[in-house]
Amino acid sequence: MKILLVEDNFEHLRLTKYILRHNNVPGEVYVVRDGQEAIDYLYNRNQFADPSANPRPQLVLLDLNIPRIDGKEVLKLIKSDDELKHIAVVILSSSDREEDVSYAYEHGAAAYISKSAGFERLNEALSSLHIFASAQRVAAF
Repeated sequence: MKILLVEDNFEHLRLTKYILRHNNVPGEVYVVRDGQEAIDYLYNRNQFADPSANPRPQLVLLDLNIPRIDGKEVLKLIKSDDELKHIAVVILSSSDREEDVSYAYEHGAAAYISKSAGFERLNEALSSLHIFASAQRVAAF
């Protein structure tokens, strides 16, 4: 599985990658640090122009609070594009605000994981992501 992790906080990035690796979540993780990079990656533009080095992901782990273009706009773009809308998007955010959670689900997020829920809950949620994302992909086709 190809996973695109969109995260600007270095510690959150390291923790997420550690949890995925520690739980043997299969696949490769590609990292971008802001919303513009996420869009460039998904459309193979600019520094991500080579599709063999930057393959289309089956799963996007998307922080809402990222620079340049925020995660809400990235989610909306993914889910409104016929070429991208089949990609499972899981919001991985430190926000617990009800309006953020509602927005995410209303705009097509497959799941919402709060980073502020503590390590154990984050570990539990991320450890089974590949199973969840595979089921989402099958349901999308």
